[in-house]
Amino acid sequence: MPAALPQSLWAATAAAGPALVPLERALRVDVAIIGAGYTGLAAALHLAGAGRSVAVLEARSLGERASGLNGGQVIPGLKTDPDTLEELFGAERGARLVASVAAGPDLVFDLIERHGIACDATRSGWIQPATSESALPPLATRAAQWQRRGAAVELLTARAVAALVGSERYCGGLLDRRGGTVQPLAYLRGLARAVLRHHAGIFTQCPVLHLRRAAREWQLETPRAVVTAPAVIAATNAYSGGLIGALQRSVVTVPSFQVATAPLTPAQRAGILPGGQAASDTWHLLRYFRLDASGRLVLGARGTFGAVPGPRSCRHHYRAVHEIYPQLGDVRFEYHWGGLVAMTRDHLPHLHELAPGLLAGLGYNGRGVAMATLMGRLLAQRTLGMSDAELAFPVTPLRPIPFHRGASFAARAAIQYLRAVDLVTRGRDRLRGRASWT
Repeated sequence: MPAALPQSLWAATAAAGPALVPLERALRVDVAIIGAGYTGLAAALHLAGAGRSVAVLEARSLGERASGLNGGQVIPGLKTDPDTLEELFGAERGARLVASVAAGPDLVFDLIERHGIACDATRSGWIQPATSESALPPLATRAAQWQRRGAAVELLTARAVAALVGSERYCGGLLDRRGGTVQPLAYLRGLARAVLRHHAGIFTQCPVLHLRRAAREWQLETPRAVVTAPAVIAATNAYSGGLIGALQRSVVTVPSFQVATAPLTPAQRAGILPGGQAASDTWHLLRYFRLDASGRLVLGARGTFGAVPGPRSCRHHYRAVHEIYPQLGDVRFEYHWGGLVAMTRDHLPHLHELAPGLLAGLGYNGRGVAMATLMGRLLAQRTLGMSDAELAFPVTPLRPIPFHRGASFAARAAIQYLRAVDLVTRGRDRLRGRASWT
């Protein structure tokens, strides 16, 4: 029997979700969606709002996987800078792509407001602190590119970062005022309620066992019933499994663990991220951190490859908290949990048309709240007939990673190598007395 997963902070603090059950009878709908994460529910919401009948099929409980386990940081854009995206996709299409991904947080916070989703939403911005002097020129380039496009992005001095983050350990950084945070599980459950209010169906504990096409329609076999639909959206991301094997082989999944402290004292809380921003630093294995609504410090980073993160697996995370915030002393940790992140070879999310009427979107590379929500809308627009020329995102061929099993082993080795590089750099900086040693 598999080990029980530790309860996440988000599961412990989110309001109860809607009551959902497996599908018990045959069903025919306009669109069947596999996966009830941000992508699947955002797609369902837009399709149902356009008058389509929709069934969302979730293999587990709502929020049991990545959409209910992530850090809740709502980050604009992609890891690839705007100018590079325009070089990759051409001036016109690249510019539309840049504008689309830049507005990802706008979509998230608009959905929250429009549907009355109670998820501790805060839009104070996102900070990218520089862990070394060498990280500053790329941040300056990134800031300048976004500024040319009218975005509220600015480069910060070390003193400004120290004031906003509450740590003296950084050399400077970038502040993107478009970003923010949500309670990720509460946001997901709010999207589900909105989908249900639009008379779409969401069925949990309902894995799709077989997917086949017959007479220009798709048949999705679940344990107790078959769903028939002319259009299917695969919204499974890091948990694609073997249903569409080539889709699973197009990404490498890596673990990301998080820890959360006990609520900080008022004095501690006043000096740590006082403006309510979230942060993701520039280490090779970056650390992302924020406060939750109760004043707990939540920090995440790449985890070890294990099924269940335990205290030993999270020792790097505990150490990171103390390195960044030595003023926290012997702060107590209350929660640790983890999930999978889907990484692509080009570090870009992908939208695929796998067959007539079969779409998929995945590969958010650690920026899942905004990008997965946006991908859901894009998949809905494509399903509703939007052409390649109109869609603000490229539809690309599915290209499985060659020697995928070897790529997964390589990812494990790369994580250990990059962790070692970061440790060496931190040790060197300590010896030199530099402020960027964490």
